[in-house]
Amino acid sequence: MEEEAVSELRRQLQNEDLTPEQKVNLLNSSLNKALSSAAVQTHSSVLTGVKSQLYHSGVLRHCVHALSLHPRRPQGHWSAIATLAQLTSSCCIGVDAGRRSETFHRLFLPSVMDAVLSVASQLMRRKEFVSLFRKVMDSVGWLLSAHTQLTAQVLSSVHYEQIQMCDDARVSLLCIQLWTQLCGASRDFLAGLSDDSVLLLLNEAVGQLALSSDSAVGGASLKLMLLMATQLGLRLRPLLHSFRGLDCLLDKDWRGRGFDQEVDQLIALVQSEPSEVSTERVQAACVIQAAWRSHQTRRRVKSLNRAVSALQRRYRARRRQQQQQKEAQLWEEELKYQVCVRRQQARRKFHQRQRHLLQLLPADQVQSYLQECERRAAVVIQSFWRGFRERRRYNDTLQHTLRHAHTRQQAAGTLQRAVRRFLQKRRAAKSPPIPPFWIGQEGLTDSQRAELKSQVEEYITARPSLCVSSEECERLHEEVQLLLLAELQRGVQHRREEQRVEALLAHTHTQLELLRDAPPLSVVTETDADSFLSPSGPIAARARDAHNAMLQAGRLPWWRMLEETEPGDLHLPALEAEFGGLYVGGPAAVGGKL
Repeated sequence: MEEEAVSELRRQLQNEDLTPEQKVNLLNSSLNKALSSAAVQTHSSVLTGVKSQLYHSGVLRHCVHALSLHPRRPQGHWSAIATLAQLTSSCCIGVDAGRRSETFHRLFLPSVMDAVLSVASQLMRRKEFVSLFRKVMDSVGWLLSAHTQLTAQVLSSVHYEQIQMCDDARVSLLCIQLWTQLCGASRDFLAGLSDDSVLLLLNEAVGQLALSSDSAVGGASLKLMLLMATQLGLRLRPLLHSFRGLDCLLDKDWRGRGFDQEVDQLIALVQSEPSEVSTERVQAACVIQAAWRSHQTRRRVKSLNRAVSALQRRYRARRRQQQQQKEAQLWEEELKYQVCVRRQQARRKFHQRQRHLLQLLPADQVQSYLQECERRAAVVIQSFWRGFRERRRYNDTLQHTLRHAHTRQQAAGTLQRAVRRFLQKRRAAKSPPIPPFWIGQEGLTDSQRAELKSQVEEYITARPSLCVSSEECERLHEEVQLLLLAELQRGVQHRREEQRVEALLAHTHTQLELLRDAPPLSVVTETDADSFLSPSGPIAARARDAHNAMLQAGRLPWWRMLEETEPGDLHLPALEAEFGGLYVGGPAAVGGKL
């Protein structure tokens, strides 16, 4: 019955229409059904027979192929892949390979372990699949417990090295717990390993102690190392002495974490005296390392040729790209030239056709046609001129806004400086006055100060002034005080005059801005008109003259409004002299200057 089920499964797997996902689901369901039905049998040989049939029929090879597919799988497919890895590992335990026993142990089992480790490394990169990663690592543990010879392959595998370099503490803890369970389940596990495998296992535990800061990972690593020391005994001590500084690392980083007793035991084990055998092992390790480093250096030197080839390939690709860009630029220039030539030819053909049409027209219609062409040309020119004038007006308005904002910022800065200066003066006025320089000086007593004063008076008495008498000095002092007072009064009057001039200028600028921003006559109201009226007779007369000038400018032909006219053409010499070229007749006056 089991043989028929296995044959049917093999036949279904050979169907090329099945997708990889469908094959994985088929293998999971079939293997689970076969193993479950064989496990409930009384004789254990039935389960062994089913596993052997799965191997000899090639179903397990299909499982290994499905596990070794490209890592780009759908997110929901990872659970089926983890289940398949678990079932494949279970099927590889207790298989009777018969005559193909050597092939099974030397080729097939390493391929199964490599595929399972590949799945584990892919799940390790996805932190949300920790439970699936634990399931796959349990499968690795089952295989190692049944086939100890695979330990060296696992420890030296590229996929397992990627798992070791993971920064997730949960992944590191699962790896350490795997080896702890294997060592604790059987005392023969470590005894069957070579020294190189034991050294790799020790290297992993010490690496976790050096790189990880998680207490659970550190405790598991210490437990694993002590378990290895208990089972291996003197065989482990020479290997431990190759890790220099391990005792300092344990004492510095792992004390006070809740497992100080284990730390003390491991430190004592590391600090024990090495034997002669360990010294020989260290020398042998140095020779091996030197040979390996020389091999790496030679291989790196050989790889320089590939680097040179890659550099040349990139240079040629770069040069080819530059040549393509240059050709594309030449094509673009040629296209522009062809476009210009075709436009010129089209323009020439248009003028020739227009001349031909003029020749076909009657003589009495030529003048009207030319006038129509002139009118259309004038419309085009006027539209362009009005657009240019509006854009320039918009730019002037924008510049005025920016200038006004800059003026406001400068005014704010001036006010702030004045306020700061005023506050500084008020604080200086409130502070106590500074005593004279000669008061309170150390080193002069009252008697010395009186003696100096008497010497000064004697000097002044002995050497009186020969030019000016004391009465003349007093008179000069009074004159100087009067001149100073008059100068101060003139300064006050000058400041008042400057303030008055500044007020008049501000008033004038405000009126000019109002005149410039005045609305057009089509939308003006009586209130707006009253705001521009002035009680002054001269101002009203000048406004009337400006209005007349505007009317005269409006009667001019359109072509006169396009050219730059002089102020004298509008008969406004008085206004031009008064306002320095400012014409207030309105926006319709083309000859006005701002």
